[in-house]
Amino acid sequence: MAYKIEPDNANRDSFGNYQFRVFKDGRLVAHFWHDYRGDEHGIDFANGVSEGWPVGRLIEFVEGGGRQPLVFTARGIAYMDQKTLGM
Repeated sequence: MAYKIEPDNANRDSFGNYQFRVFKDGRLVAHFWHDYRGDEHGIDFANGVSEGWPVGRLIEFVEGGGRQPLVFTARGIAYMDQKTLGM
């Protein structure tokens, strides 16, 4: 299963949360966010379920950023596969 994480920062304040859309095989399955320092993060799934701190620290869930695309870690992929099963 292929996941794609796209920025969704249209209304972001300078110290506001970074927001992302998460697609699974081309279909929107979740909105992921983290604060400007990466200290807090959470995910809101398309089925209405919301969770904070999905997989420990942010760097255990996603990697990349800056000039590199944001992608899920192996642990993040396992979490997403479990949470989006049947979506």
